[in-house]
Amino acid sequence: MQNPRLASRYAKSLVDLSSEKGQLEAVNADMLFMQQLSKTNPDVVALLRSPIVKPDKKQQILAAIFEGRTNAITAAFVKLLVAKGREGNLPEIAQEFSRQYDVLKNISKVKITTAVPLDAAVLDLIKNKVQAGTDKQVKLEAAVNADLIGGFVLETDNKLFDASVLRDLNDIRKQFAENIYVPALK
Repeated sequence: MQNPRLASRYAKSLVDLSSEKGQLEAVNADMLFMQQLSKTNPDVVALLRSPIVKPDKKQQILAAIFEGRTNAITAAFVKLLVAKGREGNLPEIAQEFSRQYDVLKNISKVKITTAVPLDAAVLDLIKNKVQAGTDKQVKLEAAVNADLIGGFVLETDNKLFDASVLRDLNDIRKQFAENIYVPALK
């Protein structure tokens, strides 16, 4: 993140304004769209951060991208960012907005990474188990990493629970490297 303090302040202002206007859900959907756009299209992020492209041209391009897809509050916010020269921070602001929205709505994001894709029934079971241990609503994200070999890695609220075969193999490798039964020859 380039400037977390700036992103936090702009996101907080947008959360407050959209809450006051009763448009929090619509603006959150817009911010999720912006996050997806910045992840899938690096050219848009490069455009936003380019000092060569003039602000009025950036405004026209962003208006064309977001026209008919975003709320009026979001469109005005993007226009304000371009006017202030902060459009390069839009991806970070969108991410911070989503984080603040989750805190406001008492939503906890949980990411589970497995070696093979999980079916919907297993994901629902995991979501229910995780939600039973907390008073928050759980938003589950599934990922696949074949390097894990087996097991899973669960990430939630800055906590990591690694029950993968890869971690077990690394632990065993470390134990063999530090074998206390083989005397050090000098």
